[in-house]
Amino acid sequence: MKIYHHPLSGHSHRARLFLNLLGVEHEEAFVDLAAAAHKTPDYLKLNRFGQIPVLVDGDTVIADSNAILVYLAKKAGNTKWLPETPAEAAAVQRWLSVAAGQIAFGPAAARLITVFGAKFDANEVIARAHNVLKVLDAELANRDWIADIDETAAAHPTIADVALYSYISSAPEGNVDLSAYANVNAWLKRVEALKGFVPFQKTAAGLAA
Repeated sequence: MKIYHHPLSGHSHRARLFLNLLGVEHEEAFVDLAAAAHKTPDYLKLNRFGQIPVLVDGDTVIADSNAILVYLAKKAGNTKWLPETPAEAAAVQRWLSVAAGQIAFGPAAARLITVFGAKFDANEVIARAHNVLKVLDAELANRDWIADIDETAAAHPTIADVALYSYISSAPEGNVDLSAYANVNAWLKRVEALKGFVPFQKTAAGLAA
C-alpha cells in the first residue's frame, strides 16, 4: 500500500495513524502542497478534487480520509474498529460525519488560519470548535470511546476515534483552548496510548506558539 500525504494535514494523519494502528506495511509519499503537487495532472488522476490523502492498494485507489479508514477496516476484516451491527455501524457513521462536518469547520478551520494562512473568520470558527468540543466532552463523560454504545461489551476504539483525533489534538494550534474539556483530554491520552500510535506533527502556532 502507498499513502500520499502531507505531515501537517490532519486528514493525512488520520489515515497514517490507522495504517499504523493496524500494523499495515505501507509506503508514504510526501505531497508538497506548497509546490501545488496536489494539482498536477498525475495527482489529479488519483483524486480529481486535488486533495490529500490518497491510498493506493494495487489497482485500487481510495481518496478521502474517512473512506480510507473504512476501506482499511473492511480489508482487515476488523469488526472492532468498524462494527457491523446496525446500531454500532450507525454510531460510527454519526461521528465520521462530525469529523467531516463540525470538526472540519471548527478546530480544523481554526488551525488552517494559523498554520496555512486561510482567510476564515477566526472568532466564528473558534466558536464552532468550542461548540463541538462541549458536545464531545459530554458524550465522553460515561464512556472511553466515542462510538461505544454497549456498556456491557469490552470497550474498543473505532475508526470514529481515529477520524476525530488529529484535529482535536492539534486544536490549540488554532487558538482553541482544550483545558476546559477534561473528558476530551482523557480520551486524547487513551488514543495516544494505543499500540502503534503515531503522533501528529505539531507546529509553533496559536496557543502552542
